[in-house]
Amino acid sequence: MRHVTEEGLNLIKRFEGFSPTIYICPAGYPTIGYGHVVLAHEQDQFVAGITPDQATELLRKDVRIAERAVLRLISVPLTNGQFDALVSFTFNLGAGALQRSTLRRKVNRGEHQAVPAELMKWVWAAGKRLPGLVLRRHSEAQNYQNGQSAGSAGTLNHPKIR
Repeated sequence: MRHVTEEGLNLIKRFEGFSPTIYICPAGYPTIGYGHVVLAHEQDQFVAGITPDQATELLRKDVRIAERAVLRLISVPLTNGQFDALVSFTFNLGAGALQRSTLRRKVNRGEHQAVPAELMKWVWAAGKRLPGLVLRRHSEAQNYQNGQSAGSAGTLNHPKIR
């Protein structure tokens, strides 16, 4: 099975931000590490917190769901950067968002030049345009256009903005 590259994983980490303790994300879910949604049966497991290394391993497991969704829903060949961008998008918004999106249809029709504009439509949460989502979608669009991941380039100071 194809996996997100280290650069793609770094892109996700950069925008998810790291939290060693449980916090409530903008969507209202208890979250820890790099965007791991804490399920009810996991509450006790994370009560003492988490290290960055533990969070990275948890992210690798969590991102597999997004990887499988991209592989299932996208029928055209993708460069690493294109795959990484779509995995980041799917990790952030869920497989359902990718499945029902015009973004997916454009990718599958080979309309790659239209993908950045489609990504930029997904910057709203709870009726608000979130600056963190604008930055994330812009980075995903750049990765998609360039065909390479640039997730490790630069550091942003907006942890926990999804």
